[in-house]
Amino acid sequence: MVLFLSFTPHVDIMGERIDTVSGRERLKPRREPYWHRLNRGLHVGFRKMTSDSTGTWQFRVLENGEKWETSLGQLDAFRPSDRFGQAVLAAQAALAQRNMAAAPPPLPPVAEPPATSHVVPAEETPASYTVGDACRAYVQKTLEARGTDAAADLEARYRRWVQQSAIETVQMTALSREHVKTFRQQLSAKPARTNYSGGTRPRAKSTVNRDIAALRAALNFALEEGHVATDTAWKTPLKAAGNATQRRRLYLDKEQRRALIQAADRAIGLFLTCMAMIPLRPGAMAALNVDDYDVRLRALNIGKDKGGHSRTIVLPAEIEPVLLASIGTKRPHEPLFSRQDGARWNKDSWKTPIKEAARKADLPDRTTAYTIRHSVITDLVHGGLDLLTVAQISGTSVAMIEKHYGHLRGDIAVSALARLAL
Repeated sequence: MVLFLSFTPHVDIMGERIDTVSGRERLKPRREPYWHRLNRGLHVGFRKMTSDSTGTWQFRVLENGEKWETSLGQLDAFRPSDRFGQAVLAAQAALAQRNMAAAPPPLPPVAEPPATSHVVPAEETPASYTVGDACRAYVQKTLEARGTDAAADLEARYRRWVQQSAIETVQMTALSREHVKTFRQQLSAKPARTNYSGGTRPRAKSTVNRDIAALRAALNFALEEGHVATDTAWKTPLKAAGNATQRRRLYLDKEQRRALIQAADRAIGLFLTCMAMIPLRPGAMAALNVDDYDVRLRALNIGKDKGGHSRTIVLPAEIEPVLLASIGTKRPHEPLFSRQDGARWNKDSWKTPIKEAARKADLPDRTTAYTIRHSVITDLVHGGLDLLTVAQISGTSVAMIEKHYGHLRGDIAVSALARLAL
């Protein structure tokens, strides 16, 4: 079972720490991993082969004189400050799975005498399954079915909301609509942070929907597993709010997008230039590696993103100079678009430079990376490209394109009808 984890930082007498970003940056390159002891026999390791390497993670189990090591990869889908925690989570989960696999089969039950009409008093019944137990079980199920990224996202949501609420310790058999309604009200009332200087805003309905969906999934899984007999307590209180996803209103025309890019530093400028030519999600763009671009075919392979499907896009010649400038002398498995220090872009690192570039270009303060994507999709739809092709390029469904951009087809229809006039 995956647990909600909390660790005391390990201080190495030589100053060789892997649990902080600054500590890892100070490590000298070597083939042997640097190890951090979690508990007896269990260590998380970090290997740094070169000074500019992202580094790879692994964990080691020492048990009964035997050693078992497994690589966890670079974990570069997570922020650098989160990678140690994700390595710990993966190590604990893998160890739990190994222990379960090694456990002997249970003994057959001992035959009991025929049952009598004895009613077991309440105090004799075993402790019931709690909401917190349901969440931890669902994290484990997700880890096995969908991998560490999906499990880590769920674990973070449960830690942020369920663990901070009284609902965590409520027994599933005692869970009521009032428990769940109170939880939802508290979550909805919590303001969302807009920046690192302490600004906040009301929590969006779409954000609340995503967070309550995580709890709803855990409770539904507990129902499937027989820990509770009905979903009456949460079926209505955890129902998703309708019309939560709103159209992105801010649109930047080509001249404004060009001004934004010109006002940006080179590293984020290359990232934004590519976004202004291909309507990918910012996260999907940031996840690209150098070898995802086939120079001979001018084809870009997009791995699975929020849309859930990988795809290949053949690019026009006009975009090639941007990609080649970003590639430079990078190696195949390095980020196609990277910050000045070589690290991969993520939502926390691109926010500030985009805001700064927008300020310099005298653009609205609401300008974000997603503003570029929205503006490009708007131009494609308004320009007459069929919705299926727009959906395939941008990695979403035709239904979503119709919902958010279908109104733009009205002008095209008017023009088409006008051409029919006799």
